Amino acid sequence: MFTVARLGASPTLRRSLTTTNAIESLISIARTTTAHVKNWRDGEMRRRWCAAGMLEGERSFRRIKGHRELPAFTQKIRAHINQQTQTVTPPEYAHTAA
Repeated sequence: MFTVARLGASPTLRRSLTTTNAIESLISIARTTTAHVKNWRDGEMRRRWCAAGMLEGERSFRRIKGHRELPAFTQKIRAHINQQTQTVTPPEYAHTAA
């Protein structure tokens, strides 16, 4: 959430990305869907039912407010990541410290 504010997302996009409502809604729908299962056989069955619940929740999702600003914000994030990866790595640090 701090990255969204620090990298300069618009107020509309910031409000959409800093809330947990979407993931909480998805978890609630998946929980409701999986509640109908009475006999869990194995982990594979659990994954299938969780995926079914997520697909069910996907139908209730709406477009993110400020979605048109996502490409520009994605570029800001990539630039920030590139800047972070260009910092001194441990082998270079040993060389520059000597």
